[in-house]
Amino acid sequence: MTVETQAMEVARDLPVENDLKSLKPGLEDAQDAIKTLLCFLGEDPEREGLVDTPTRVVKAWMEYCEGYSVDPAAFLTTQFHEISNYDGPVTLQKINFVSHCEHHLAPIVGFVDVSYLPDGKVVGISKLSRVVRAFSRRLQTQERFTAEICKCIQVGLKPKGVAVRVTADHSCMSNRGVNDGSSSLVTTSLTGQYETDLILKNNFLTS
Repeated sequence: MTVETQAMEVARDLPVENDLKSLKPGLEDAQDAIKTLLCFLGEDPEREGLVDTPTRVVKAWMEYCEGYSVDPAAFLTTQFHEISNYDGPVTLQKINFVSHCEHHLAPIVGFVDVSYLPDGKVVGISKLSRVVRAFSRRLQTQERFTAEICKCIQVGLKPKGVAVRVTADHSCMSNRGVNDGSSSLVTTSLTGQYETDLILKNNFLTS
């Protein structure tokens, strides 16, 4: 059998994209993985304090990552046009969030400031919080998290500009490695007039 033929045989046996979901581990598989981790750490998963831990951990992670089953853009579909030609910034500050870093599965805790310039329509302020929560409930890097929120609002609402700033503490830095718990990471993402209007940009960044 030639190398080309072998490659074709292997490719034929690989699951197609539509079949990948069928390979997803089940609930018991996930619980067994937690038991294996406990054993690896030197613990006895059958002792009283840990016997229900695998079930609790899997249930917790289903909540931590519920954002994978949510479409953040759907929160922006209900829009209001009766705004009396208001065209100033709409800003929601200090939206609290908890996410988990994709590198160590460690918590990221912080807040998000969101601002946009309406172009004839706005959304309910709670919808901005829901967009943030949906993206936070996924494994993340802060940089991607910031850009995803900004892009979602820009595409969904089509304002004259969007500004997003995320300030967060990373447990993967404060509780391991360098063990620096005194610093916070700040990331920003800007579109439209928030990029080109220096006064507008400065007002947001210094607010």
